[in-house]
Amino acid sequence: MLEGVIYRVKVLILDKLYYHLYWRHLNREFVFNGKKYQYFYHPYNTTWSNERKVEIPIIYELLKQEQGKRILEVGRVLPHYFSIAHDVLDKYEKGKGVINEDVVDFTPSRKYDLIISISTLEHVGWDETPKEPEKAAKAIENLKRCLNPGGKIVFTVPVGQNPCLDNLIKARKISTDQFYYFNEIIIGIITN
Repeated sequence: MLEGVIYRVKVLILDKLYYHLYWRHLNREFVFNGKKYQYFYHPYNTTWSNERKVEIPIIYELLKQEQGKRILEVGRVLPHYFSIAHDVLDKYEKGKGVINEDVVDFTPSRKYDLIISISTLEHVGWDETPKEPEKAAKAIENLKRCLNPGGKIVFTVPVGQNPCLDNLIKARKISTDQFYYFNEIIIGIITN
C-alpha cells in the first residue's frame, strides 16, 4: 500500500516537473477552422498529455467572442483553469455557483445564447448506474430546448470514451450543423 502511494507521488512530481521544464516553455500552435491557437498547457489534469490541450483554447476563444451573452457550461471544466462569469451545470461536481442537476432534466428559468460542454457529454448515461447508452443524445436534445433563438451549442467529446455516442455521431443521429474531427476529439456545433 505504501509503495502505491509513493509511486503516485513520484508520478505527480514528475508530471509537474515535465510541465515546468518542457511544455510550459514551448510556443506550439495548432490550426482549427482557419485560425491559429496556442496549445493549452496547465499542470492541473496534465493538459499537455490529453485532449484538453486543444479543447480549452478553442472554447475559451469562443467565450471571449460571446462575452456579455448568457452562457451555460455543462460539466465543471473551465473553473479549474480560469475565473468564469457564466453558469455551470454539473450533476456531480460541487462548487460555488454550480447547478447540481442532471442535464437531461435541466430546465433553466431563462434560456441561453451559448451552451458549451468540454469532454462531459460522453459520461452522460455511460458512466452511470444503470447505464443508459443513448442518454447523451437525450441530453443534447434537452440542451437545444435551453437555447434562445439563434443560440449555439458547442461540445467536445473524446473519441473512444463512449462507443455508443461515437456511433450516434458517426451515423448522424445527433443532428448538428458542423462536426470537426481531431485525432482525439470530436467538436460538434449546433445552431438554434
